[in-house]
Amino acid sequence: MSQNPPDLNHLFQTAHAEGLLSSQSLQALNIIDIGAQIQAGLGVNVDDVMASEVVLVTMMPDDSGSIQYGSNAQAVRGGHNSVLDALMTSQQQSNMLVHTRYLNGYVLFPYCPLAQTVRMNTQNYQPDQGTPLYDQTIVLLGTVLAKSQEFADNGVPVRTVTLLITDGADAHSQRSTANTVAAIVHDMLMAENHIIAGMGIDDGQTDFRRVFQDMGIRDEWILTPGNSEAEIRKAFRVFSQSAVRASQGAGSFSQSGLGGFGSP
Repeated sequence: MSQNPPDLNHLFQTAHAEGLLSSQSLQALNIIDIGAQIQAGLGVNVDDVMASEVVLVTMMPDDSGSIQYGSNAQAVRGGHNSVLDALMTSQQQSNMLVHTRYLNGYVLFPYCPLAQTVRMNTQNYQPDQGTPLYDQTIVLLGTVLAKSQEFADNGVPVRTVTLLITDGADAHSQRSTANTVAAIVHDMLMAENHIIAGMGIDDGQTDFRRVFQDMGIRDEWILTPGNSEAEIRKAFRVFSQSAVRASQGAGSFSQSGLGGFGSP
């Protein structure tokens, strides 16, 4: 089997042809300099995955300086790692591929089986960057889309659960707006095999419900923990429960997965 990197243009054009991506979303993803960033997250070759169906779990922890300033670095590390722990308790763990990319683009690990994931620690996570929330969300969702399209093209049913984490509104995006993100989120949610969630860690001034709603994320998938380790960890726990639950559902998210964080 060929181990060449996937042709992103072909994957996105196929999604567009199948009605899964609007022209606006296709245009946003078809930017040369984000192609390399998306490729960096694709990870495991589809031909090497033996599962009859796949669940992609994707996280984007904030590595901006305000996380450190707010004394929340350890809470984010621990929260991320607790999600990995929770996924490992799922009976469906062999069907899962996980990918973590920080808010400023650093790939902690590309899509890989749970056993190959990397835990966040003080060496690989020192939050001291900016907040290019829109730009990097486009990269992250492009990675989710490309990987899911790869599996779909190979006849493997795929569902995805994605978590964006930030403690501030967008501050450093160069090319994308909330509307650009919302177009892609809308297309993905229409397909009913994607869950996209946002976690806004309280900074005392940002209306995170508004931030994420402007990005197209549904209100029931928005978490707004306070600025304490206990609340941040609890929010990660809520997300991990939803990810495990989503992995156990069959088919689309139209029934089981779309209840949001408040559903039993």
